[in-house]
Amino acid sequence: MIRSLPPTVRDGALLVARLLLGVVLIAHGWQKVVTNGLGATAEGFGRMGVPLAPVSAAYAGIVELVGGALILVGAATALVGVLVVLDMLGAALLVHIGNGVMASDGGWELVGVIGALALVLAAVGAGRYSVDNALAGRRTTASV
Repeated sequence: MIRSLPPTVRDGALLVARLLLGVVLIAHGWQKVVTNGLGATAEGFGRMGVPLAPVSAAYAGIVELVGGALILVGAATALVGVLVVLDMLGAALLVHIGNGVMASDGGWELVGVIGALALVLAAVGAGRYSVDNALAGRRTTASV
């Protein structure tokens, strides 16, 4: 019985997952920070009933934009993964949960999948092809 993928395949799968998640997060963060601007994003959050809308908008925009870039390269993956999970949990509970599952109806499906993938990356790490792995190799070499 196969319990996990071979290491090379696993690391390739983690790379693909990170790249896809990173691009999605960057796109959403870019929209909040640059395209709409944090002021308009905060106004939108306020209309949706999100508490502390300016703070929430800044948190979501920065975590998604900067965190997405960090996930993309596999840097600070555990920390960023947890921050993304909290971001998506807030979005799900405060905005999407009352609309059912389907994203086309404003439901929680997209934020749920983003949060789940971020949680998996936080739990298992970024894989061999990542900044985290390169830095871990340096620490191991430096401590010898």
